[in-house]
Amino acid sequence: MAIAGRGRGSGPRASADAEPARTGGPDRGDRPAEFRYGAVFLVVLALVVFLVVAPDEDWARAVGLALEAVALTIAIATSRVRPAVRRRRAVVGGVVGAAVALGVLTGIVSPTAVAALGALIAVAIPVELVGGLVRLVRRHGVTLQAVAGTLAIYLLVGLVFASTVGFVAHVDSGPYFAQGTDGTVGQHVYYSFTVLTTTGFGDLTAGTPVGRALAVVEMLVGQLYLVTVIGLVVGNFTGRRRQEREDDPASSHRDDDQPGFGGRR
Repeated sequence: MAIAGRGRGSGPRASADAEPARTGGPDRGDRPAEFRYGAVFLVVLALVVFLVVAPDEDWARAVGLALEAVALTIAIATSRVRPAVRRRRAVVGGVVGAAVALGVLTGIVSPTAVAALGALIAVAIPVELVGGLVRLVRRHGVTLQAVAGTLAIYLLVGLVFASTVGFVAHVDSGPYFAQGTDGTVGQHVYYSFTVLTTTGFGDLTAGTPVGRALAVVEMLVGQLYLVTVIGLVVGNFTGRRRQEREDDPASSHRDDDQPGFGGRR
């Protein structure tokens, strides 16, 4: 009996010790998708603020592209592909981003190309994020990381339109804004987010038909994203937290129906 008791006692411990060995690989491959969306959001937020306050010079554009490359690298690390593929893509993305930033810093890459590259990277980041976000929501529901990911995509939408405004301003012969200027990178970002959020201060307004069309599209995309995606995600997140708070006391009362146990808890 003693031997049998030791077998039962050691069995669960051996099973518990063996479980990380069996599942450690997949868990480590999955964990980045759960814990890096907040990092993507913070990097993109820092990028937005930097682009607004930084001067319209080559070094500032290079830093902006470098920050976008960092956000893209983090997003790649959260994708659904195998860890080896993720690492390979992250390395390639980091090298290409560093090379492009160096080209901008040295003046080899033109401002028009910088605007086009910025738009492409800003589009690539949500493409990489979406797959991991869907997997995260399916496995764990709407978590804080999922909220951070959807907010990061919202910021990236503003950056995509800001880069598009910059590209159109550089290729168009006339001034983009009704104020008689094409604007700087910081002004493009500032203007894009006033349109995206429908704030409309009026200090910068589109002065061309293409610019007005872009403004209409951005306003519609921004508002539809807020009331659908952001609204659903945040609503589900708060509802889940409220349900968890309501379920915990009920479960404790069911488990501790004997006098005295509830009080000690």
